[in-house]
Amino acid sequence: MRRGSVLALVGIGVVAGGIAAAVAVLLPWLPTPASREAGRIDFVFWFVIGICIFIFSIVVAALLYSIVRFRAAPGDDSDGKPIHGHTGLEIAWTIVPTVLVTAIGIASAIVLAQNDAQGKDVLHVDVTAQQFAWTFSYPDEGGVTSSVLRLPKGRSVLLSLHSKDVIHAFWVPDFSQKQDIVPGLTTTLHITPTRLGTFPVVCTELCGLGHALMRSEAIVMDPGAFDAWVKGQAQATTSANPATAGKAVFQDNGCGSCHTLTAAGASGTVGPNLDKLATYAAQFHQAPASFALTQITHPDTFRQPGYPQNVMPRTFGSSLSKQQLDALVQFLVSSSKKG
Repeated sequence: MRRGSVLALVGIGVVAGGIAAAVAVLLPWLPTPASREAGRIDFVFWFVIGICIFIFSIVVAALLYSIVRFRAAPGDDSDGKPIHGHTGLEIAWTIVPTVLVTAIGIASAIVLAQNDAQGKDVLHVDVTAQQFAWTFSYPDEGGVTSSVLRLPKGRSVLLSLHSKDVIHAFWVPDFSQKQDIVPGLTTTLHITPTRLGTFPVVCTELCGLGHALMRSEAIVMDPGAFDAWVKGQAQATTSANPATAGKAVFQDNGCGSCHTLTAAGASGTVGPNLDKLATYAAQFHQAPASFALTQITHPDTFRQPGYPQNVMPRTFGSSLSKQQLDALVQFLVSSSKKG
């Protein structure tokens, strides 16, 4: 190949690679990493993208050069000159892809092994998924439970994921990791948060009518603030004051994501407004306390028109203790009187 042809190929490849690199780098394809594992995954992503840009540049250069250099003259319908195999070229295009794919495999294996490795002083969190809510329990912290995932910055966290009904999938985009949650199995996910902030928790497996509502938050806190939160939650849950204990149960089980209740600072609109609980109970000629308990343990028994069926979890009757149910009912009834 003549020197001019080589320079043309190189020039086309550089331009094509530059355009591809600009598209890859200048557009915000990925969220800013919020965990140590996310940074490693991003490295693999960009490593593969770099290889793809390199191959793309070669292919585009050869294609465009061939279109221009070997185009047929107008009216030339003759067959092209037969070309036989080139052993050296065939060896090259077998070895190069093999080396590149092997490099990708090695990099991926190293990152997967690093991301699965737990650090010291691991914080265990039990994640329970059910149609259509998340519950996060901290067995190392006395069993404190919350509908929001709170994590201390810089500490190794092991999530143990369980499902009460169907297949769900746990995903925090800023952590760059996703894990299926299969009924009857316990799957795990290791996270080391590195950035303070509030990040969305999303179910990415179509799990039923209320799938789009299955959202929560992951809040990464300073270790001191996390310890203070744990202590406050434990005190609220064990409080002898029914209003305090009931409010904690309401907040810990994600009730505020679907219902409005002024006393709890909740403004959800998926389910009925619980400030009107006494009014709803009167409509069905029920005492407020028994009405509330029935609706918690057997949803849709007394359904309000205009609200969807089969969205509220049907497991609260078994997942909540009698003490928790009593505290929650008392809190709802007393709050409704105020509303």
